[in-house]
Amino acid sequence: MKKRVYGMVLISLFSALTAAGAFIKIPLPYFDYITLQTLTVLLSGMILGAEAGAAAVTVYVLIGLCGVPVFAGGGGIDYALRPSFGYLAGFILAAAVIGKLLEKSKRKSYKAHVIAGLLGLAALYLPGIIYRYIILNAYMNTGIPLSAILLTSVTIEIPKDILVCIFASWLAVRIKSALRR
Repeated sequence: MKKRVYGMVLISLFSALTAAGAFIKIPLPYFDYITLQTLTVLLSGMILGAEAGAAAVTVYVLIGLCGVPVFAGGGGIDYALRPSFGYLAGFILAAAVIGKLLEKSKRKSYKAHVIAGLLGLAALYLPGIIYRYIILNAYMNTGIPLSAILLTSVTIEIPKDILVCIFASWLAVRIKSALRR
């Protein structure tokens, strides 16, 4: 029972941290915001594991879809029609992928965390970019080519997130070490 409560507290904590990360943002035209949520999503998978990490991010997304303004641009069910919503779905997938890779890894080293984090970022960006393209073109009729979306991701978002991954890996290894003591 005590372990279950501890797990629920950690899931709640990481949901709250992800919401807090949404409010540290840099706006970009046509592309919503760059936020610090990626850090908390990576840490969710690295520290909590696949199931609890994905649960923490899922709770965050569901709270936002219910209307609580925890997303970078507010909240509510209509948020699903924003170009950035695919990244929110990708957050859940990323936490699960990272957690699963680290659970299966025999090595719990910094390098293993970085590799899992980078693969988690790929899992985050795939639905994010596809969804952004579909919403911008099929729903908003902006006519923005996929190449422009990819260029923005490659030049602005991905380099920042690689640095975030390196930092998150370093932080996760230290937090896990402290929790084991």
